[in-house]
Amino acid sequence: MSAYQMIRLSVTIILMGVAQVTPASDGLVGHWKLAGDCNDYSGNANHGINHGVALDATGRDGAGPGAALFGGRDGYIEVPHSASLNLGAGDFTIAAWVKTYEVLDDVIGDIMSKYDAAARRGLNLGIITHAGMTSSQSNYRNLHFGIDNARLAPEWTDCGRPGESVMGASMAVWNGSLYVGTCEPYGDQVGRVYRYLGDADWEDLGSPDGANTIMAMAVYRNRLYVGTAAYNTTGSLLPAAENTTPGGRILRYDGPGQWTYCGSIPEAKATYALCVYRDELYGIAMYVPGVFKWDGDQTWACCGIPGDQRSMSLAVHNGGLWVSGNGSAGVHRYDGGEQWRFCGKQQENTQTYSFAIHEGRMYVGTWPDGSVHRYDGGDQWTNVGRCAEEKEVMGMAVYNGKMYVGTLPLGAVYRYDGLNDWPSMGQIDTTPEVPYRRVWSMAVYDGRLFAGTLPSGHIYSLEAGKSATHDYEFPPGWQHVAAVRDGAVLRLYLNGEQVAASTAFDPADYDISTDKPLRIGFGAHDYFNGAMSDVRLYNRALSAEEIDGLR
Repeated sequence: MSAYQMIRLSVTIILMGVAQVTPASDGLVGHWKLAGDCNDYSGNANHGINHGVALDATGRDGAGPGAALFGGRDGYIEVPHSASLNLGAGDFTIAAWVKTYEVLDDVIGDIMSKYDAAARRGLNLGIITHAGMTSSQSNYRNLHFGIDNARLAPEWTDCGRPGESVMGASMAVWNGSLYVGTCEPYGDQVGRVYRYLGDADWEDLGSPDGANTIMAMAVYRNRLYVGTAAYNTTGSLLPAAENTTPGGRILRYDGPGQWTYCGSIPEAKATYALCVYRDELYGIAMYVPGVFKWDGDQTWACCGIPGDQRSMSLAVHNGGLWVSGNGSAGVHRYDGGEQWRFCGKQQENTQTYSFAIHEGRMYVGTWPDGSVHRYDGGDQWTNVGRCAEEKEVMGMAVYNGKMYVGTLPLGAVYRYDGLNDWPSMGQIDTTPEVPYRRVWSMAVYDGRLFAGTLPSGHIYSLEAGKSATHDYEFPPGWQHVAAVRDGAVLRLYLNGEQVAASTAFDPADYDISTDKPLRIGFGAHDYFNGAMSDVRLYNRALSAEEIDGLR
């Protein structure tokens, strides 16, 4: 070997050693330590503008200032667009330490976004909770990472019909799987719980009692709970149910065919919805007024009766437990005790069916004019538009930057693109010669949006953009999160371990260039509720070893 070759080899070895020792500096375009300020320490001057975030919070080491505290109501950090933040169609990595709480009176919200909602272009990273998906808490503390460039699958995927279902009545994502509760009301049928196995395959997990419907689902303390119902199918203009066995029970799933009885709502024949608020499990009944709290054994105590009619749906937002109504309609808020505050009615609608938290605001769906309304505080609501000529809005979910809703009578799904702008995503229940078709339930799972229908009973899914979702309950306390665009796939890491990946895509289809600001602690779902530190953005895909080295 010549002297020149020896010198060149020595330089290469030295450079390799430097790269191995200091990978965190290679490709770093933004580094916000969030320890006393929101400045960028990458050298690219992508300094943040603080909008109400406390920058002197205790850090992971117990000292302060070491982190930023986000209150979940209106605080976030805005980073103005710059050339170095233009990620285009290339690889990138987001890494951050985030702290969430075990006891919550709000959804957790978004970690980072750089997204143009009008163009449907950019990125979203956050932790989603969806309660009020008509009668389910379908997503609870699920990590979501998505990109989009106005890409939409050409059609919905038929994921099959669980059992003899006439309605996918409830959904929940738990322990890495999607669970669906069915309405099976005829002959000797009973409502059952199914686990999705992929394609059009479903595993029958049994029936917890003899009622015709598993109407409600929720994940509570990392366990799956269901509520049973004697559903009156004539309310959906179907033939009367032949199975009229009373429901109203709440049960915990302990394995295939194994159910632990957790009591019944007093005098109820039909549990309607379940929801977690301040680490307590709450429920409502279909035909019994009142909201009830579980004691952890078999008793459900009444926490008051909101308004003068039965309740329809439950959700958590900005410190309160919210319930929608039937008859006099409207929405009430609960902050503990037995007092409920009336927060207004949605014009002349007589039923308020569902909730969604989108861009930090609360939205509800209604009957009979099929409109969606945004809560503006006090008792004020803004009608943000009607979905074509639909009469009812039921399932609602935020998925990869946008809000989607399901409707009656067409059994269609619509996307919210702004005031009075509701493009149809297609009719997914096309059962002929029936007056009503419903899209009752929704959930985000395995990077896709899932929807349950009536009367076909089929479950359908849609992919908008590309997403990776960690379909487990996100743990409280300090956790390290990394989201990576790596060639033709998105990857999610939790505490140094890869936990999810998207389906493959053509990188050229996903140029996510946008001049919108980068936002830390806010996005399409909600303002972040928790603490953050050491937030980083790279213009390359970090390896698993490099991500582990940031912890």
